[in-house]
Amino acid sequence: MALVADKKGLVLARIPGTSVPLAHTIFGASAFILAFIIGCYGHYYKIVKNGVAGYPDEWFPSVSATTGDWYPERNICQIFIALTSGPRLALCYLWYLLTIRNVPADGSKGFAKFLLTNDVIRTVACGGWVYITSSDDHDIHDIAMIVYLLCTIPHVVGTIKTAPQNPKAQQYRKLFAYTFFGALVPMVYFFIQHNVHRIPGAYTYYAFFEWSLIISDLAFDAVCLIDFETFELRVVDIGMSGKREGNSSAMNDLKTYGGSEKGVGAAFESIKPFEVISFAADVYLGFVFWSMLTSLPLMIWYFPLWHMGISGYEAFLFCNVTAGLLGINFLRRGIERSKGFVHLLSLVGVLSYKIADPAHRLMAVAAGVSLSLLTWGATFFGQRHQNGRAERGVLTLALGLVLHNVVKQAWWANNPIWPIMNENTGGQNMIGLALGVLAAVQVMLRKEPGTDEPQTIESHKKGENWVLAAIGGGGYLFTLHSMFTDSTTISRWSLGGYPNTGPQPVPGGLMVILAMAMGLTLSSKRRWVTSLIWWAVGTAGLAVLHFNEGDIGFAGGIVFTVYSLSLFPALFRSLSRQPPGRTFLLAMLVYNFLALAHVWVVAYAFVPGGEVMRERTDYVLIAMQTCLLLGIFNSNSSAWTVISEAKARSSFNAARIYAKLSLVGLVLASVGVCYNRLPKVTPQPHHPEHKLITAGIWTIHFAIDNDMYNSELRMRDAIKDLELDVIGLLESDLQRIIMGNRDLTQFLAEDLNMYADYGPGPTKHTWGCTMLSKFPIKRSTHHLLPSPKGELACAIHATLDVYGKEVDVIVSHNGQEEDLLDRQLQTTELGRIMRESDNPFLFLGYVVTKPGKGQEIYEMLMDGGHVHDIEVSDWDRWCQYLAFRGVKRTGYARISHGGITDTEIQVGKYQLLEDHPTTWDRSQSIEDFKKEETYAQISENQVPEGLRFPSMFYGEGVRKHRFHVFDRPYYYV
Repeated sequence: MALVADKKGLVLARIPGTSVPLAHTIFGASAFILAFIIGCYGHYYKIVKNGVAGYPDEWFPSVSATTGDWYPERNICQIFIALTSGPRLALCYLWYLLTIRNVPADGSKGFAKFLLTNDVIRTVACGGWVYITSSDDHDIHDIAMIVYLLCTIPHVVGTIKTAPQNPKAQQYRKLFAYTFFGALVPMVYFFIQHNVHRIPGAYTYYAFFEWSLIISDLAFDAVCLIDFETFELRVVDIGMSGKREGNSSAMNDLKTYGGSEKGVGAAFESIKPFEVISFAADVYLGFVFWSMLTSLPLMIWYFPLWHMGISGYEAFLFCNVTAGLLGINFLRRGIERSKGFVHLLSLVGVLSYKIADPAHRLMAVAAGVSLSLLTWGATFFGQRHQNGRAERGVLTLALGLVLHNVVKQAWWANNPIWPIMNENTGGQNMIGLALGVLAAVQVMLRKEPGTDEPQTIESHKKGENWVLAAIGGGGYLFTLHSMFTDSTTISRWSLGGYPNTGPQPVPGGLMVILAMAMGLTLSSKRRWVTSLIWWAVGTAGLAVLHFNEGDIGFAGGIVFTVYSLSLFPALFRSLSRQPPGRTFLLAMLVYNFLALAHVWVVAYAFVPGGEVMRERTDYVLIAMQTCLLLGIFNSNSSAWTVISEAKARSSFNAARIYAKLSLVGLVLASVGVCYNRLPKVTPQPHHPEHKLITAGIWTIHFAIDNDMYNSELRMRDAIKDLELDVIGLLESDLQRIIMGNRDLTQFLAEDLNMYADYGPGPTKHTWGCTMLSKFPIKRSTHHLLPSPKGELACAIHATLDVYGKEVDVIVSHNGQEEDLLDRQLQTTELGRIMRESDNPFLFLGYVVTKPGKGQEIYEMLMDGGHVHDIEVSDWDRWCQYLAFRGVKRTGYARISHGGITDTEIQVGKYQLLEDHPTTWDRSQSIEDFKKEETYAQISENQVPEGLRFPSMFYGEGVRKHRFHVFDRPYYYV
């Protein structure tokens, strides 16, 4: 009989390394596949049903409903997930061994340990959301899911970076990574469509993307089957003593395909804290540049807005032509040597919010823009010979733009350091100023990064032309300013009526920021991004955005976003290689020309020769794309030679590494902002016990108050205090350069917890009209009313679900007094829309006319639409009107504007009662129709408390809002 000791060193079992990922894939897939089959067989109608709809609107079950709600599918899933946990943990450890195998002898294993720790946490989090369902504890389930998704990012990125360089395996990994993260955005979109807008069928589409995450997740880890082909697990008898032998060579015997000798850990070790601080300072100064640049036209707009025409202050747009001073050598060199100090001086544009006088504040901002532009221009020109420094410079400015978008996303499309913001309007100007001072001082005190880098780009520029570079650079600056200084611009360009609105700001803004990050990541592929094929792709995306509404248009916008941001280093570096004075001067003139044309397409009625550009956004886009074509042709034709490439590579790659890490941080910040902004509760009317509808109309002058400060917070307070259930806001389209590419609709809708219809978007060339509603919007149509001569008039015709009944609402903004024909045609069209509807109707609009019998426009509206004026005796009206049909009017009030604009708020109260007729007889004469309303009034003490207007608006009122004209509300029998 053999002794146990005689078997020392005997291999008792050999297990292929591929068995671990194979078992993981089989058990994991079985958990979900079996649960799906059993669930569909036993509880199909129950698992497709949700809080909004059931079969047949919803016909495909979600993962959570399939695996978490019913016996036995829930238990089957949990059993197989338990079986998956063993291979999962083994997989984590084997990948750790694979990672440290590629670390050099003198290298650190820190990143491998981090990745192992992250993957273990991710595994535990998976158990959290599988075994604790939303029915058990909704919060714990959601937290576990969020932790799992957050840990998935370093898991995927780290796995790709540390994997052996097997092309086939890496190709599969990247494919499944793209499908995983690509599915997150539409999944969130359809979840919002289901949970917020409560659209039947949306959850089925959400479920498809949710299941695709499971498939991509399992498939990503299954790729280890390829990597582990060189692994073998052995069970070895080590003898009675239990001592291991040959341990030192064990790791050396481990065979892999071999990775880069300097893996991702080495790349992270090259990051130095001081360089990180310097990079962050430059990115923040880039953010300040974009903040001041975008605030300048916004502040200029204040003056022609109040003058109703050209004011003279438009000349400040041309403050940027001071960039031509860069042609003076001693001045340019002085700015470059003292750029920290000049950056510090430029902060006068941020500090200007303290200046009360609007004209003086505008002058300070213009000075800040000029100084900042000079500094960045001198910096780029001074870095032109050094590849790494030049790349670093343009990337920090690009990241400043992305940061600008993320910050605006967090402030609902406002920038907290704009001079139109202050401590009373949600601004953080002093914090922004302090950070700017710290960044400028850091630049002043530091040793300039990369100055010891040898000259890597020859001064000789073969094939480049300074005129083409200037045209391309100016056109590109306009592209960035007009389209990519707010993450919601793309979604508003593609806006349609309900239900085909396209993505809302959340999650549409996140998708745009992701696309911007993707474009900057692709920007290192210089030959590709400056090719004619890539230009054609971008142009096609822009055309799809311009000519299509809803999701299709938005998809085109995403393509255009990726394309545009990928050009950033190529075009700006091409610009910096030319004679600086004349090149930057021409670039700024091109930018100014396009900016003015961008304004004239909508402001044609107030500028000389405006008819040429009337509604011609297509002309502007063609000119913009032509500029970009000339710029990329010039950049692509350049034959500037990179010498000392081996030396240049390290500094160039360092700049790209810092940029990629910054982009990851900014995208994660955007995810956090979007999650924080997700609606928590369903909107509810203020007084459902009375079936009351409180509706109003207000012309808001683009959310700039009489003192040139942002007015959104004060607007919110007025709407909240008046307990408005529906309100029409006019002059509300802010997605233009001159309005700062803002979006007041998203802030008011989210803060007031209301549904929103933005109205016709920027491509429709109107000043905008928006509707906010506490009632769900079932459908809506955006109208461009006939305007043969004057400014284009807009209208929203929406159908609301009011206490279970359909009620139609029109919000409209008609033309000005000078254009009688326009007003006649527009009012006729409004009358037709109202007359053809069988639903109860509320009209909230801007119709330039005096009230009363004999007034043509007034009668065309009231009689032509078969609606009742809310108060026929109110003779002191000119623009805003309220009208109704099929509801019981109970109250009417006029509230002063409070300095927010020059126009009051008009509010009506209506009830939708069972015993009140909601339809009208089309054969009824207009005289008989008018007799239905007596306009008999009653005193306030005869009105139930819930039907009254808030008493705070009596007398002096609150925040300068008070009952005016007749100094009290009217109440009706």
